[in-house]
Amino acid sequence: MIVAVALGVSVVTVAGVGAYAFHDVASSVKSVSIGSKEDRIAQQTSIGAIEGGANILLVGSDTRSGQTEVQAGVADGSRNDVTILIHLSADHKQMTAVSFPRDLMVDIPSCTGTDGSTFPALSYQQFNTTLGQGLGCTVATVESMTGLTIPYAAEITFDGVISMSNAIGGVTVCVASPIVDSDTGLDLTAGKHVLQGSTALAFLRTRHGVGDGSDLARISSQQVFLSAMMRKIASAGTLGNPVKLYALASAAVKNMTLSTSLSNTDTMVELGLALKNIDLSNVLFVQYPTTADPQDSNRVVASEADATVLDTALQNDTKFSLGDDSTGRASQAESSGTSGSGASSGTSTGTSSGSSASSGTSSSTATGKATSTPTSSSTALPSTITGQAASEATCSVGNGY
Repeated sequence: MIVAVALGVSVVTVAGVGAYAFHDVASSVKSVSIGSKEDRIAQQTSIGAIEGGANILLVGSDTRSGQTEVQAGVADGSRNDVTILIHLSADHKQMTAVSFPRDLMVDIPSCTGTDGSTFPALSYQQFNTTLGQGLGCTVATVESMTGLTIPYAAEITFDGVISMSNAIGGVTVCVASPIVDSDTGLDLTAGKHVLQGSTALAFLRTRHGVGDGSDLARISSQQVFLSAMMRKIASAGTLGNPVKLYALASAAVKNMTLSTSLSNTDTMVELGLALKNIDLSNVLFVQYPTTADPQDSNRVVASEADATVLDTALQNDTKFSLGDDSTGRASQAESSGTSGSGASSGTSTGTSSGSSASSGTSSSTATGKATSTPTSSSTALPSTITGQAASEATCSVGNGY
């Protein structure tokens, strides 16, 4: 979604929709500091000049404060129920989006909150509590986990997701088996569905309706949606329509809080120009590798060996591809045999209908492997690190019958 914002702003600027339109987007930006070190890096270095590539953290907040489109559910405070680290390679040829589970148990370093308050370091805390201390604390936690420096960040709300899905005219997703979730009210038959508004939000939030009902399954389902959204944004009909991109950028920015470092309009335009020519096969969605928490079966902890592989690749700005059979636990490769929208049943050539291995991966047939296109200079990640490329059409695997 931050890609969409940047693309929208850059195209509005370059295509000349009008000074008023650009000013409207820029003046809508809300910003907050995420730390003095991160602010200095952004002030002194452009995105294109950051050694080892640029890192941006996107956080999806569950706050109900100020939300006009979401009435269901009650949540005190604010939690980062969706956290995605975006790594843009130094040569601007690969982008990796790493999703961190909300139920991941982590050590939170000492950090500075939004109001300037300092919070002491804490051990063994649930990851999605970090936003309650401020966006900078979520950034500091991911920096501590990965060894990366993250000078840019953004927070988006429920209303933002709804507004963006409406602005783009909906996103077509494939559902391999029915998704039924009484918590979110989501009820989708197998087949293809155009999701927008509150239905799109419910799809992104559902966990009990997909895979094994875990947050890891929800991440896989979110990757199905975000990949489909990026394919639509990259289509000729969207990129060739400055008015539609302006609407998309406006809907996003008006429902986001950006780090001070990212809120600079020159930075947003630079980011958009850096991203808009990346081949979608080089846009990878990856789950941060985890394993069951021995202290609590409802939680997970980092899978140290696999996490080190991924962290090192990001630190070294290494080009990599996803290994064979890397599809996440709530998605599988799309098949031409999938039923159309509204069908009561549908099938896919993928053999999995949910979690099938302790690593959290789902198996597929030889024609259904969700792997990125490797290049001569790329390194394949272990298949236990799950995800997909944005170019791949995959289906969300529901658990409804």
